[in-house]
Amino acid sequence: NAEYAQWSGMFIPAATPEPIAQRLRAAARFAAQDARVKEVIMNAGTPVMYQDSPDFEKYVQADAKRMAEVVKKIGKLE
Repeated sequence: NAEYAQWSGMFIPAATPEPIAQRLRAAARFAAQDARVKEVIMNAGTPVMYQDSPDFEKYVQADAKRMAEVVKKIGKLE
């Protein structure tokens, strides 16, 4: 049995000045909470789940670890 979830997120260069990063995070949070934006995304068949940068970073790292374990298990390392 297998289960896989596709996700998307906003990434910015690590050298982005913190004030700009904060503005981008605020804009993404605002968009994710906007009813019209949520409706469009939900109508495309995707749930809207906003995670701020620290939580999203943890999620991405954990997902990468899970996927690496799956790849090792099936023996495809190329």
